[in-house]
Amino acid sequence: MEHKTRSELRVTIMTILYQINIYKKNHMEYNVDDIIKEVSLVDNEFVKDTVYGVITYQNELDEMANKYLDGWKIDRLGNTDKAILEIGLYELIYTDTPSVVCINEAVELAKSYSDDSVRKMINATLDKVLKEKENGR
Repeated sequence: MEHKTRSELRVTIMTILYQINIYKKNHMEYNVDDIIKEVSLVDNEFVKDTVYGVITYQNELDEMANKYLDGWKIDRLGNTDKAILEIGLYELIYTDTPSVVCINEAVELAKSYSDDSVRKMINATLDKVLKEKENGR
């Protein structure tokens, strides 16, 4: 069985969330497990947990993003950018992944899949959320 790094798995997660976003925007029915199976060739708990985590906390994640996206709303971001930001936010707020890793991984994804201004926006948003988290607000 092929072993992927968490960084590689995050690309898979981003792709799955991207697909789900397209289905939602077009008001199409979809099955999350089917999309996971279609995109991810290996059965992986990290992928499943993160995808379901983002879906479960979508409203909270989007609210948090909108609070800190300067003059923007998360729905204005492209599907890929939205997926990257949601993964970063989910990991930052709801998992034990070290904060610096959550932010670096999201920024690395954005370097590969987003333009520079969006990468900076994602980085700034995650930094602000981290500060709020550290201040216990």
